[in-house]
Amino acid sequence: GTVRRAVDDYDMIQAGDKVAVGVSGGKDSLLLLLALKHLQSFYPKPFELEAITIELGFEGMDFAPVAALCREKDIPYTCLKTDIKEIVFDVRKEDNPCSLCAKMRRGALNDAIRQRGISKLALGHHFDDAVETFMLSLLFEGRISCFRPVTYLDRSGVTQIRPMIYAGELKISNLAQELQLPVVENPCPQDRGSKRYEIKQLLKTMSAQYPDMKSKIFGA
Repeated sequence: GTVRRAVDDYDMIQAGDKVAVGVSGGKDSLLLLLALKHLQSFYPKPFELEAITIELGFEGMDFAPVAALCREKDIPYTCLKTDIKEIVFDVRKEDNPCSLCAKMRRGALNDAIRQRGISKLALGHHFDDAVETFMLSLLFEGRISCFRPVTYLDRSGVTQIRPMIYAGELKISNLAQELQLPVVENPCPQDRGSKRYEIKQLLKTMSAQYPDMKSKIFGA
């Protein structure tokens, strides 16, 4: 219901759309994939759905259970290997690896879906991601900025949609556990050392005193 409300509010999906879900293996993108598969079964605007994973090159990330889930749900699945990890960490040795990694992931995803004749990419960003992105821009860049629920990228011709924009991270985590989703753990060394993680902890601390703070930031 939360996903359908977002899709309706922002007119994310049109009849005949081919929608690709960028599946990182995390709980957010896996739950988004299942939510859109469920929506597909009754939504008045028929659309096609498939899943694409961009493998970054970290050892120990096994996407076979994700492929099995997609087969079970009859969702076409593509897993593309890349050398993004090697470029970001081993060759470039970036001081701020998250930024370059994100750009390269997006570029690889956009290229992959364009080759398949797809122009709509669904991403697993949720309510908490929006709040954290807003605070990251405010505190570390000195500007007011956040991603949009629907973003058209004129350079690539791809439209990014974020159908889980109304869904909170706690609800997503609980449902992912309940459904026993095959989450692929991320071994990235920056996973708990990034600025985003710092903001997540700051918001957690502040929310203890101001319980409705995230909702107000989201509304702003």
